[in-house]
Amino acid sequence: MRDGAAKSRLEKLGARSHAVEMTSRAQIAALGKQLAGEPIDVLVCNAGISGRRGMALGRFDFDSWEDVLRVNLLGAAAMVQALADNVAASKHKVIALMSSRLGSIAESSGTTLPYATSKAALNMLAKGLAATLASRDVIVVALSPGWVRTDMGGAGAPLSPQTSVAGLREVIAGLRPSDSGKFFSHDGSSILW
Repeated sequence: MRDGAAKSRLEKLGARSHAVEMTSRAQIAALGKQLAGEPIDVLVCNAGISGRRGMALGRFDFDSWEDVLRVNLLGAAAMVQALADNVAASKHKVIALMSSRLGSIAESSGTTLPYATSKAALNMLAKGLAATLASRDVIVVALSPGWVRTDMGGAGAPLSPQTSVAGLREVIAGLRPSDSGKFFSHDGSSILW
């Protein structure tokens, strides 16, 4: 959660929120202990940063790149580790890792490498977790919200947050066990790894 205003908006919708620094494995583990025994039907790991803009070969900022990996990949992995038992104890048993079409190796254009590589690694995490958690009937998917008008996507993005979220909710609601380990767009279409 980025700020108090976002927390207030979520709470007005009836959601419970917990502030956790995604680069702090101790905070994430503490959240897991705090929520021990509480079923979580759908765990959406959607924290993400893009890192410094304009990085290209010869101008890589490796410290910024490491920050992107710590939030986008390792933070999600730590969150799943902390809350996998909660998801497995629920009715719906879904873990959705918020990826990006930029994380598709098949569709890679070579741009935004720090962000794209973090999302490609997140996709591998989704695929691996799907296999790891299959015996517990947990469905794990990678999802792409599309290019959305958010702080990260910018004002020129073609999708409104409402359109993206409505599509993602529909995708999540329609997931079947056979979908585990797959990569879907907000419109329900499959994305190549």
